Amino acid sequence: MIIHAPYVHGGDIYRNSITLDFSVNVNPLGMPESVRNAIVRAADHLDAYPDPYCGELRAKLAETMHIDEDWILCGNGAAELIYQFIFAVRPKKTILPVPSFSDYEAALKAADCAPAYYSLKREEGFLLTDDILSAINEDTDMIMLCSPNNPTGRLVGRDLLERILERCRETGTWLFLDECFGELTDTETPSLADMLRPGDRVFLLRAFTKIFAMPGLRLGYAVCPNSELVDRICVQSQPWNVSSLAQAAGVAALDCEGWAETTRALMRKEKDYLIRELEGMRISVLHSDANFLMLSGVSGLYDRLLERGILIRNCENYHGLGEGYCRIAVRTHEENEVLIETVREVLHE
Repeated sequence: MIIHAPYVHGGDIYRNSITLDFSVNVNPLGMPESVRNAIVRAADHLDAYPDPYCGELRAKLAETMHIDEDWILCGNGAAELIYQFIFAVRPKKTILPVPSFSDYEAALKAADCAPAYYSLKREEGFLLTDDILSAINEDTDMIMLCSPNNPTGRLVGRDLLERILERCRETGTWLFLDECFGELTDTETPSLADMLRPGDRVFLLRAFTKIFAMPGLRLGYAVCPNSELVDRICVQSQPWNVSSLAQAAGVAALDCEGWAETTRALMRKEKDYLIRELEGMRISVLHSDANFLMLSGVSGLYDRLLERGILIRNCENYHGLGEGYCRIAVRTHEENEVLIETVREVLHE
């Protein structure tokens, strides 16, 4: 009997002896102290049910993003919202550029939708190009995009995103856009939220997980200007799916001015260091706009690092990749130095 589906993500520190985790792309600065304090204060009220409508958090998000509060859905992490969206839309034909986050494909298959793969090319740096526009037609129920993409770290250009949005409006196609890593890019990346109109068939996925280092708390949200779909998702969602602790953390996080800028400054410096050192060891490093790097051509690196207590993300199971592909997060300089020295050791064995 299968009790759990096979675990295909990073962060599995529970079944391995790990001293450093480079497999998850959360902010190495950790959780802001003000957010931690908000969680502690909220713990005094755990004798009450959480607000099932996430009223304060949704109002704060609407104010911050300058959008209608009714467009915002909150969830138990971004993963829950992926499944809720796909089960509400029930698409038959979905364009899925690959490689990309594995839960998109898993959710589609759970909803009896076989994705139509659109292969991103290594020789083009795994970038999404204008060719995608011709793939979207009246028979396309949905297209699923991630910007910056996971595991490649490549952004979809703003101009191309706007043209994809217009093409989806013309064809009646749902546009799913995962923006969860948007705050961890090299420069500030504007959300597509400011381009939306009431009724648009668009679902923007965002999360507090990465930038505020709280994957264990589970807090994601989505922006959807289509009231019919929002109602459908709300009807099928379980009540109290976002805990009081998570809601309090989200409200406090939105008051952390300058947190993203401070994080970006660290990321740019440390990413340059990692690229320089890895390429100096003749390891192929894909250009990345995000806080992680995809490596290729180093067979067995995952296992050899794991033996030394360092966990990276094995990417061989991503559709469109294969042997020798892996992904590392950008961490603090001290942690990055340990990684580099350990990689150097295993390559010289």
